[in-house]
Amino acid sequence: MSSERDDLVQTLDKHRGFLKHTVQGLTDEQAALTPTASQLCLGGLIKHVATVEERWQRFAAGGAEAMNSAPIDWEGQFRMEGEDTLEALLKRYDEVAAATTELVRTLDLDASHELPKAPWFEPGARWSVRRVMLHVIAETSQHAGHADIVRETIDGQKSMG
Repeated sequence: MSSERDDLVQTLDKHRGFLKHTVQGLTDEQAALTPTASQLCLGGLIKHVATVEERWQRFAAGGAEAMNSAPIDWEGQFRMEGEDTLEALLKRYDEVAAATTELVRTLDLDASHELPKAPWFEPGARWSVRRVMLHVIAETSQHAGHADIVRETIDGQKSMG
């Protein structure tokens, strides 16, 4: 019988796997292409999902102040820039994933923190660690779908089907 923690980790790993599968066999140049109207690129999606997951790790462990303790490049996180390579972005994503898995296995899933002040959050709302993990799963799944569309536009390959 699996535990709730196992279910969270396995579900997140499944959707991470879909996202990572989408970029298999691509060159850095292909991963940086923006072939759709959205201007998303596959490398940028990997970069963004790792960045977002890492920010939510900080929130789960220390609240809004911890989440906002590191600056974020809101536009650059969606692009491959400078020295970015797909290999390096995937390595970082794996490192972030391992840290998230450790948090899911060790933090109290019922522990909660007030969300940061932002127009998209209800003032004073709190999220538990469990809710954070569900959000990270949803975010990863959503971007895996975006990645599938971008990849299909590049060379016709689909993650499924």
